[in-house]
Amino acid sequence: MSKANLGHDLSGLIRFAERAPWDERLVDMLALHLDPVCEASGLDPEAIFDAVGHHWEGTLWGCAFEDLMAREPEADGPNLVDDYLKRRGWNERAPNKAYMRALNQTAMSLYEVSEVVPGQSMRLRDLLRESEPVTVLERGATRTLVNWDRIATRVVQVNGRYGISGALLPFGPDASAELISTIARLEADSAPDHDTLLRSCAPLFTGIWMLDALGVQARAEMPELVNADGEDVVFHRVVFPLAKGANRQTVARMLDAANWLEPASDSFWNWLAPRVGKKKPGKAKGKQALATTMQDGTPVFANVELKGRQVVVEVNSSERAETAKALMAGWLGERIGPPLTEIRTLAQMLADDAADEEHDDGLQLPPEETERVVHEMLTREYTKALDQPVPMLGDRTPRALARTKAGRVKVAEWLRYLENGSAKSRAADDPMATFDFTWMWEQLGVADLRK
Repeated sequence: MSKANLGHDLSGLIRFAERAPWDERLVDMLALHLDPVCEASGLDPEAIFDAVGHHWEGTLWGCAFEDLMAREPEADGPNLVDDYLKRRGWNERAPNKAYMRALNQTAMSLYEVSEVVPGQSMRLRDLLRESEPVTVLERGATRTLVNWDRIATRVVQVNGRYGISGALLPFGPDASAELISTIARLEADSAPDHDTLLRSCAPLFTGIWMLDALGVQARAEMPELVNADGEDVVFHRVVFPLAKGANRQTVARMLDAANWLEPASDSFWNWLAPRVGKKKPGKAKGKQALATTMQDGTPVFANVELKGRQVVVEVNSSERAETAKALMAGWLGERIGPPLTEIRTLAQMLADDAADEEHDDGLQLPPEETERVVHEMLTREYTKALDQPVPMLGDRTPRALARTKAGRVKVAEWLRYLENGSAKSRAADDPMATFDFTWMWEQLGVADLRK
């Protein structure tokens, strides 16, 4: 952390803090940031960093050091920055001193990222204070951050330019929500001014972040999801080609006539949970259920789409795939040929990890054609999602919720979540990362909230 993001050197200040009395105060500050996590998790510091990664030790140290820099002077002595500049300021360049004084006056806060220009800048909106978004100059972090990421850091203004401090923590949705609600409760209870509260709450940021990181690690080791029938979730895409001579319109009419299919459009049906005489198993112990329902609560067994000269059935377990094959073959008979099946685990689906490896025929599409196919698929799926209940939106449909004032804000948060997830951890030229969500914001009438 010897170099800050605005290019200012803190190495002299760091060496000064290694001497009495600041060395003991820095140790106390580190304990203030880490001890509550040890107590809450039952882990010692070594075990915590074994779990979250030892590369985070430097970031935690930076959070505690910046907290010590920004703390108000104690009754029995000066602030670290004031003391250093008084004793050693003569040996520091003017830009370094200006940066230290600016950092001394900042509080850590939670920011939403947008308008990222890799290697140059990004726009930050403070989620804890009422203030105008600012554009900060930043090289390193902008190469990995994407729109709608959330980060905890300090925004520093030096000589009219905004930058961020050296300590930065990425916050996921759950940790963000917990931090925002906790700060709101503290403000309601103590009612200090917002900056004063935040300047005293830096350990809360690191604590919530680390406990969330430990929780993510624990969740990664948990069993996979199960569907409403208690079956392990494994996504199957079963494709039935129409037989030679089969009439597409006839197949569509037959699908319309099936009492277990609920038409959603001329070419898409929701397959309502069938009764096939099989005893429904209970949910496996320790596993979380994944259930899809219609707006009236009716369970959905699968989705069916007539796409060109193919009938495509998508289900979320091996058992459902076998049932779908049998029932579709019995219903459509000789009008369809033997099915082809694509299988993806939940991990593969979330990571977009080589979706075609299970049935690769050796055909390599050009990058622009791959992008077109992926974007068409995403547009189709997201178009359906606008009129389907979304758990994140309280099982309301995005289109219905966007008609209310409070609902518009929730829908905007949902869209940010989708857009951020699509761009996160992907190469810049990945078709998922290049998908443009603008049409969804416009179709739902919340484009004005995309800031």
